[in-house]
Amino acid sequence: MDYGSIKNVGTAAVDEIVKERKENGEFKDFSDFCERIKNSQVNKKCVESLIKAGAFDTFGQTRKTLMASFEEIIDTIAGSAKKSLDGQVSMFDLGAISKNEEIQEMKYHYTVLPEYTQKEMLSMEKEMLGLYITGHPLESMREQIEKKTNVNTLLLRQLEQYATQDEQGLSNEVEQTKQLDFKDGQNVTYAGIITSVKKKYTKNNTLMAFVTVEDLYGPTEIIVFDSCYKNCSSALMNDNIVLVEGRLSLREDEEPKIVAKTIQEFIEVKKKILELDITNLDENVKTKLKGAILFFTGEKNNIQIQIKNGEKLDLTLKEFDLLKILLQNKGKVLSRNFLLDKIWGYEFYGETRTVDVHIRYLRKKIEGDNSSEKYIQTIRGVGYKID
Repeated sequence: MDYGSIKNVGTAAVDEIVKERKENGEFKDFSDFCERIKNSQVNKKCVESLIKAGAFDTFGQTRKTLMASFEEIIDTIAGSAKKSLDGQVSMFDLGAISKNEEIQEMKYHYTVLPEYTQKEMLSMEKEMLGLYITGHPLESMREQIEKKTNVNTLLLRQLEQYATQDEQGLSNEVEQTKQLDFKDGQNVTYAGIITSVKKKYTKNNTLMAFVTVEDLYGPTEIIVFDSCYKNCSSALMNDNIVLVEGRLSLREDEEPKIVAKTIQEFIEVKKKILELDITNLDENVKTKLKGAILFFTGEKNNIQIQIKNGEKLDLTLKEFDLLKILLQNKGKVLSRNFLLDKIWGYEFYGETRTVDVHIRYLRKKIEGDNSSEKYIQTIRGVGYKID
């Protein structure tokens, strides 16, 4: 992660964090980070932004726990520093007291809380980074969106690219490619999440809007003229997931746009959940059931299977896919890049840390709070495996 791109995290703060890590080794946990960082540029606002962006996810605490605890931890460290040193010190100026026994033995209070919802986490990532890291708000709806639409941002970018190449005489394959056989004015259907709404009055003193809608591949501009705006204005709110029907606008020297005819909120069809109590089943039946689960995709019937001895195991689709691929490759070490490609797809704009976060959530659900890696093993610097 490029920390310099995180909101409220300046260059001086980044330099200090990198310098401390190079000179004294990786940070062991969140409190170790707070104790060792001395630069006054790394203030509470900076730490809050790092938490929201997921910079401390590998330390094991939830972001919600750190958000509820970080100010008290910082104040505790600063208070001890004032008792140990003469004069004033900055909030993180603990370099001179890092060897002090009182600091080393200090116990910090964490207000332990369950993690934010995925929607809340993604919203924070978007706010801090301008992009999503651990997933995408539309990921769970990918299949439904693909069924209801005939165009996406990736396709529109390809249209623009091929149009430019064709003008330069570099490509004559556009007409031969069915997927890219779109023309100016053609009816299209597009879906995504609204990230920006800019309203404007027309010459007739009626409202229209320029709306930025982002799908799984990036943003596309939607032009909403007054005739359409009157009927869909209630849906034009940031973070709303919408289905847009309109006509394609392909102009020279402009990115492809969509002129909306109708815009309505996209209604997600929730997956059905099949709960099975296997507590009293004999081992032979359990083995057969396990085999069935391994080859279950959940695609045709929209069913999510959740199984755990004696209790409900609530897995997201991505967690289910992770567990499935690890079991299918039992004993093999699967790299983070391999898992990212197989589960999120090649077009996913995230980082390999996305895999780490989902593995952490999966571990908590199948292993509890025990950090002994009973089932899923981490192979440092490589990836994960199940024996």
